[in-house]
Amino acid sequence: MKSLEVLVVDDEPAIRQILAAHLGKSGCSVCQAANGTEALERLSKGDIDVAISDIKMPDFTGIELVRRARAAGIETSFIMMTAYASVDTAIEAIKAGASDYMIKPVRNEEVLHRLMKVRDLRRLSSENRVLRNLVMGAREDHFVFESAAMKQLERLIAKVAPTDSTVLVTGESGTGKGVIARQIHQHSQRADGPFIPVNCGAIPENLMESELFGHIKGSFTGADKARKGLFLEADKGTIFLDEIGELPLALQVKLLHVIEEKTVRPVGGEQAKRADVRIVAATNRDLSQMVAEGRFREDLYFRLSVFHVHAPPLRERRQDIPGLVRFLLQKGAKRLGNTGGISIDPDVEDILSAYEWPGNVREMENVVDRALILADEGRISREDLPPQILRSSPAGKNGAAVAESGDSLREQVRRFEASVINKAIADAGGDRRAAAQKLGIGLSSLYRKLEEYEALGLVQDGGKV
Repeated sequence: MKSLEVLVVDDEPAIRQILAAHLGKSGCSVCQAANGTEALERLSKGDIDVAISDIKMPDFTGIELVRRARAAGIETSFIMMTAYASVDTAIEAIKAGASDYMIKPVRNEEVLHRLMKVRDLRRLSSENRVLRNLVMGAREDHFVFESAAMKQLERLIAKVAPTDSTVLVTGESGTGKGVIARQIHQHSQRADGPFIPVNCGAIPENLMESELFGHIKGSFTGADKARKGLFLEADKGTIFLDEIGELPLALQVKLLHVIEEKTVRPVGGEQAKRADVRIVAATNRDLSQMVAEGRFREDLYFRLSVFHVHAPPLRERRQDIPGLVRFLLQKGAKRLGNTGGISIDPDVEDILSAYEWPGNVREMENVVDRALILADEGRISREDLPPQILRSSPAGKNGAAVAESGDSLREQVRRFEASVINKAIADAGGDRRAAAQKLGIGLSSLYRKLEEYEALGLVQDGGKV
């Protein structure tokens, strides 16, 4: 029964003390209240998991306590006790929001059994809420890599995933560090538990402690209700701390404590709660350099990097690019509702394979999605690629020279088309809409061709040869 915060509410001191002593021996953290008023005051802090309350009390009933707690937004679960067996009373308690109902005198074993049921229901409810909010656990289609670097990475993931080791994933932006973290979780013994991704660089510093570790009601301005915190949301699962290098030094100390003690203390709370969580962290920064500069704690760095995996950039594994492009084309077509076939010109594959991909797989996915939207009749050609990629290609760097040499039919056709477009724009006095109408093409097609030919050096300033 570890990690449960329990409040025992009864106006009879002997019953309160005996029940509290037994629950304490079973691993619960227990506090007591002699009446509804005391109980409501204690519940208002928001850190009580379960309240075991008598129904008949001197100030107001246990059922009224449940109603007031629910009206105040308190999410504590209630187990009601009464010396008077009544179906009507039980129904009234459940309608008010109680989870369970027991007849006095209660047996210690029965109380523990009821607590276990409530605990399991709370955990299931929490996981369902996380699933709805974060759409967790969806397994992506798997791509089979060709490069030796990625095959070695997959081997490391397969080795570390079944363990409970903390993992540090490094790599440039867009290399798939989040995908690696999810794979580690999905192949672990925690796969049925929650996977909670946290972007440490996106949370304001003044809210980060509360987001990670939770808070009790009234612990700071705006804390109008208790918050569980992402570490406790990830209980029995994995928390993925992305951009860990952005974590402030003050929070680094507290994260180190969580790793070492396996407990979290909510902001404003007095009781530490056990958090059975695996940590996977990721960064595109050089943490060892940050340690040397005093911007990242050395002890935390060593704790996080118990097992280190590095995601190599695309430019270091070019043999993966053609297959990855086709894989992303299939995924993108499905996502965009394209049920027809998709083809890609050979020279487009050559351009994509030669590109340096500073944004790595994330950039590639954006380029592929753009090409799918622009493609005519399911065929992706050069003109469907962004200007920066065309500009970096051999044809883009030397386009004018190739066109003038006459040794490429494709380039001669492009140069002729560029000259026709340029003349149409000139004849229209620079009015591109009129030029597009004269050429019999859409305005967006005209702009796309101008972008391409400008990237290839065939036109400048959007339509001047």
